[in-house]
Amino acid sequence: MLDIKQIRENPEVVQERLNSRGNKYDIQPISELDRQQRELEGKRNQLQARSNEIAGLIPKKIKAGSDPKGAEILALREEGKSIKEQLSPLEPQEKELKAKIEELVLALPNLPSDSTPIGKSEEENVEVRRWGDDYIPQNPNILPHWEIGEKLGILNVERAVKVAQSRFVTLIKAGAALERALIQFMLDRQTQAGYIEISPPILVNTDSMTATGQLPKFAEESFKCADDDLWLIPTAEVPVTNLYRGEILDSADLPIYHCAYTPCFRREAGSYGRDMRGLIRLHQFNKIELVKFVEPSTSFEELEKLVANAEAILQALQLPYRVVELCTGDLGFSSCKTYDLEVWLPSSGKYREISSCSNFIDFQARRGDIRFKEAGKKGTQFVHTLNGSGLAVGRTMAAILENYQQPDGTVRIPKALQPFLQREVL
Repeated sequence: MLDIKQIRENPEVVQERLNSRGNKYDIQPISELDRQQRELEGKRNQLQARSNEIAGLIPKKIKAGSDPKGAEILALREEGKSIKEQLSPLEPQEKELKAKIEELVLALPNLPSDSTPIGKSEEENVEVRRWGDDYIPQNPNILPHWEIGEKLGILNVERAVKVAQSRFVTLIKAGAALERALIQFMLDRQTQAGYIEISPPILVNTDSMTATGQLPKFAEESFKCADDDLWLIPTAEVPVTNLYRGEILDSADLPIYHCAYTPCFRREAGSYGRDMRGLIRLHQFNKIELVKFVEPSTSFEELEKLVANAEAILQALQLPYRVVELCTGDLGFSSCKTYDLEVWLPSSGKYREISSCSNFIDFQARRGDIRFKEAGKKGTQFVHTLNGSGLAVGRTMAAILENYQQPDGTVRIPKALQPFLQREVL
């Protein structure tokens, strides 16, 4: 959530940075409502001050000898009565204006950072670096991961569709074991890197979805329980970030690092026809999420560390990947700066996203009212929040099935995973 003071004091800058995202965001209605609200507040404060003055003046004058039923006192009482009548409609009017302002501000995305590349779409994202070119397989006959998975009998789509619908899969035998091994491996690595493991609820309320930026804008992409104020989480970012909603943290406790394994649920609205097969774009998938709560002065440094934590998983698995910095036109709603990690999928000859690491600065903290206080200093500040995938489990599995595929139709297990599976080949 943007700071209304920032919109009020630097409207041109805010509008320019919003425009860099490519969509049409107009802050003029917000500025106009804010002007009306402040004028109303000023009028109400003046009237209230006069009302308080009269309330104190009447007993003083009576004590000084004025006739309680005389003209002077009656005039003051009449003025006080008139002021109360004027005040009566002002507070609900002001409350209504504030609600309209909040509604409009909640619909605005975060402002891109000054260092975020300007661009209109993903075609203008900037490649930062590549890793693992030597690990790119030279086998020219690599099958897509869903085909090799079906041949090995470890992945079944037809039965998952029968149970649910399209964009679901069932993992069987070594497939289920491989997924479980990846989850354990990733959690072990991230807890060793200093993250505290969390097992959060996977159903969250509307306030939680609003705080992290999924609502109101992305309601159509989420699954909601019809009879309850509960949503299936699209990522563990939502429940983990909201653990501290409405709290004032001690600066001595920062930074806070959390990691969490959860199933995730997304409608994938607008993606029909894309990635209909395999593990890339499912309604239900597993992911390890990394979430940070940090002091504002350190958040961009913490973003680089977060990216390194996600990269470490790919490097340990010896999966070729690249790091891409998203341009303003491809930036997520809540993010001010994002790096995507894209893993190599040889069957398609493309890098595909496997982790997105973002700095939200104070955007989510304002929506969720997450603050911190420094000892010996007055007031509080909003924390900065960050998160990233460490990693998306299904996509990691897809990358293994393709990059470790052998000419004889088997799939080697990465050395880092062999202790978890007690086997070397699928």
